[in-house]
Amino acid sequence: MNIRPLHDRVVIKRLEEEQKTPGGIVIPDSAAEKPQRGEVVAVGNGKALENGDVRKPEVAVGDKVMFGKFSGTEIKIDGEEVVVMREDDILAVLG
Repeated sequence: MNIRPLHDRVVIKRLEEEQKTPGGIVIPDSAAEKPQRGEVVAVGNGKALENGDVRKPEVAVGDKVMFGKFSGTEIKIDGEEVVVMREDDILAVLG
C-alpha cells in the first residue's frame, strides 16, 4: 500500500475483534460491531498551526491505536479497507 495522507491525517487498518464473548458464545458477523482498534499504516506531516509552524504527529507507523466508533472515512486501497482520519480523532495509543 503506497499512500501518504496530507497534513494531520492518518491511515489506519482496523484490527480484528474477538469473535467470542468471555463466556464462550460465538458472535456472528452480522451482530459484531466494527472494531475500534487499529494499526497506523501511514501518517501525514503534521498539523499546521496559526503561526505557520507545523506540529509533528504524536503517532507513528506501526502504533496500535483506539479511535471513536464513527471516526474517519472508510476507503479501499489495493483491495484493503482502511480508515482515514485526523490525528485528533485518535483516542489513545495502546501499549
